[in-house]
Amino acid sequence: MNKIFASRPCCWAPGLETPSDWQEWLSGNKGIENTEDAPSLSFTSPLFRRRLGQLCRMTVQVVHDILEQTGCGDIKQVFISKRGDIKREFTVNKTLIEDNTVLPAAFSLSVFNAPIALASIACNLKSGYSAIFPSNGIFSSAVLAAAAPVLSGHEDKIILVYGDEAVPVEYGKLSPEDEFPMAFATVLSAKEDSVCTIPTAPDTLQDCTVESFLRHILK
Repeated sequence: MNKIFASRPCCWAPGLETPSDWQEWLSGNKGIENTEDAPSLSFTSPLFRRRLGQLCRMTVQVVHDILEQTGCGDIKQVFISKRGDIKREFTVNKTLIEDNTVLPAAFSLSVFNAPIALASIACNLKSGYSAIFPSNGIFSSAVLAAAAPVLSGHEDKIILVYGDEAVPVEYGKLSPEDEFPMAFATVLSAKEDSVCTIPTAPDTLQDCTVESFLRHILK
């Protein structure tokens, strides 16, 4: 198989919360705000969401929305992130440097798979998930890895989820200039029943970025 199919994505980013907002982004009339704003997650309990940071909140939101939009049911998920929960990681590192110790509570929700695990809990998904960190930040390699279960015929469909949050200002010039906080989810399928075709040959995906991929499946 040299291509798969993607559903229309569900997306969330600061300043872009509705489908019409994202169409304005697609046409160049709106931009993503580089802030720490996050979804309210009103469909979850206050106890569940009270300690969640921006990345976890965005991930839970888009997984919830893609389930509502597609009716795909409880299928496996694959989560991709270039930075993970970088704000929580920064807090842990800062405490280590300043105090030479870290309290156990600081590690709560700090693992790389925490956002997709929380989405599974919030949406009562039990089919399992994978979490992928793109080697050298190459998004296309992560997409191919995420699509592997469908390409190999082991799964008919999966939910592909991407998320990255705002980088703390303390990182200064180390912060990436062209990447903003956002999350999106789409259902990848082997069947030609979705709105978008994704060629999966390595030479066609080699220059794929998060933005170009999202623009492709939003059209």
